[in-house]
Amino acid sequence: MPEEPQPPSAPLSSTPPPAAPVPAVPPTPPVPLSALLAREDLGLRLIAGPAEPDTVIHWAHTSEMADLYPYLLGGELLLTAGVHVPAAADRDGDTPGPEEYFDGYVSRIVAAGGAALGFGLAPVHDTVPPALVAACDTYGLPLLEVPPRTTFSGVARAVWQLMAQARLAELRRVTEAQQSLAAAAARPDPVPAVLRQLARRVDGRAALYGPEGTELAHAGRLPADAGVPGEALAELVGVVRPREDRGPAPASATDTVDGVHLTAYALGSGRGFVLGVAAPRRDPGDHTIASVASVLLSLLTGEHQSASGAARTAALVRLLLGTAPEAVAPLLGGERWVVVHARPAGDGPAPDAVSASALAAALGSTLVDAGDDGVVRVLVPGDRAPAAQPGWTCGVSAPADPRGWAAADAQAARALARARATRAAVVQHGERPALADLVPPADAEDHARTLLAPVAGTPALTETLRTWLSLHGSWDRTAVALSVHRNTVRQRVARCAALLDADLDDPDVRMELWFALREG
Repeated sequence: MPEEPQPPSAPLSSTPPPAAPVPAVPPTPPVPLSALLAREDLGLRLIAGPAEPDTVIHWAHTSEMADLYPYLLGGELLLTAGVHVPAAADRDGDTPGPEEYFDGYVSRIVAAGGAALGFGLAPVHDTVPPALVAACDTYGLPLLEVPPRTTFSGVARAVWQLMAQARLAELRRVTEAQQSLAAAAARPDPVPAVLRQLARRVDGRAALYGPEGTELAHAGRLPADAGVPGEALAELVGVVRPREDRGPAPASATDTVDGVHLTAYALGSGRGFVLGVAAPRRDPGDHTIASVASVLLSLLTGEHQSASGAARTAALVRLLLGTAPEAVAPLLGGERWVVVHARPAGDGPAPDAVSASALAAALGSTLVDAGDDGVVRVLVPGDRAPAAQPGWTCGVSAPADPRGWAAADAQAARALARARATRAAVVQHGERPALADLVPPADAEDHARTLLAPVAGTPALTETLRTWLSLHGSWDRTAVALSVHRNTVRQRVARCAALLDADLDDPDVRMELWFALREG
């Protein structure tokens, strides 16, 4: 029971409320009303309204207001002790009778999207008013009798416990589906295998449609009594398929025909492939599972299956066979390139092949490597300026021809370290004339080799010195960039100063060392 019931509100009119749009229920896992009724510790009893097993609730809400219509989101189990119900001794000619009052009360709850009503016995009412039972039967609102021993807070707690169990089951189901779909994508027949797994997970039918709208492959089947016409799904596929005679198409579209739930997903390959899914029901997690399948199918039907993909494969084979990089660069799509190094922002999970490919696609490239060190490396045509990517921290090299790819890779690595240290989304290595360009490269390399000889044998020292100088001597930022403790940075810099016999507080010394580290 509510410990502090609200004061009664004005009586309701029995006039039915105007038609309301379908309410948007809260984004929580639905709880079957039958599961709540099955809790013996609550002792709830269904005394009116439908007893359908598919009735669900999205949360519990206690209120003694006479008109809840303006305050509901939809999907609630309303709990009341009947404090708002007018007493018979107080009624006069202007106050509605029980039938009229409860007719208006229940109709407003149904119009607002309330899922069920719980009426608590004692201390206000010893029994559920018969007029309330009749109104709930009339409007099809499940009515629960809450015994005196059961508190409203106990009912709400039970709802949240069931929601937590539903959420855990949904996450487990999605995780298992992701693993099975990823394993299917690694099979020799990846596209049919992914479709089979998806159809099994949604207990329906999954199909891949080509750029012309023709069904290329399918798996699974619908129950014999489903009877959804095939043209309904094909028509939905046409909604998301890109066409030159109209504007941008949506990424996905849904519909329900003859009780069958239809969904179409435009694959991100950009070549007009579409995934169509038909299922007899729409369970929590189905959209996430289908989205994972669409990402995998996007990769499987992507550019690596096209002519440009064949050219890229040829270029890599020629490189392995000893052909000079500049000779195969035209096959890759450009003469000048930038190298991008990226890590998930913050403490995000280590990148996998799917997230790395998604990043590369966002950058406009298919040349990507998800390294074991947690860094994703992407080779991007030089005419495309890489922008900040949500969820990623990126370092970008200056444009370089194939002979400069190794140097560009080092530039991108340093830019990424600086981006992480400064908490910037993207840092780009600058390309502009400098004093270093006035020194012949061979002389600059000889000078750098001689100056850095005392620390050259310890890569950790040279990398720490380079990062520390690039961040203006900041211990904390250097520690972040190198993923080490700040005391480790201090020890390494002190060791460099001792081995080089140099005063690292002297700006001239720092400038000379920076010049040497750039050229070395």
